[in-house]
Amino acid sequence: MNSYMTQEELENSNLNILGKNVFISRKVSIYNAKEINIGNNVRIDDFCILSGKITINNYVHIAAYTALFGGTQGIVIEDFANISSRVCVYAVSDDFSGETMTNPMIPDKYKNLINLPVLIQKHSLIGTGSTILPGVTIREGCSFGAMSLITKTTEPWGIYAGIPVKRIKERKKNLLKLEKEFLNEKI
Repeated sequence: MNSYMTQEELENSNLNILGKNVFISRKVSIYNAKEINIGNNVRIDDFCILSGKITINNYVHIAAYTALFGGTQGIVIEDFANISSRVCVYAVSDDFSGETMTNPMIPDKYKNLINLPVLIQKHSLIGTGSTILPGVTIREGCSFGAMSLITKTTEPWGIYAGIPVKRIKERKKNLLKLEKEFLNEKI
């Protein structure tokens, strides 16, 4: 038995948009499928959680145990992005200041939910165990070391690491040449 959903299972999953050549593990948990758009050539591995408004573009890999919490504002993952295992991306979070209550079992009138969109641009690579908080834009070509805490928008083509992340050096842009060659071969 194949560990990925069949085409029929994918079509019956109620995803809003489903591209071609999509591989989603049968062990993925999907909530609010009608809010989720998946492009072409996407692979989502075991034990991932997809919840809320999410758009995953083309040639994207999401490794095992990753959680995407899109809330109402959403997460967008652009082409050629890679998310390593055990990454958490939050477009929604409770206010932990102590001014309001927290957790999903408390009515909204007692909470202050932070709902801000998250954008992960082309050719970004999020290292294992990293966390991205609401309102962050990962600019094109950024790479993040393992266990990074990403709390603010980054500058393009940087290598970042740390808690919170700091830019440690430039990332090479050879990927853009390779992308062009790759896409020309696909035609």
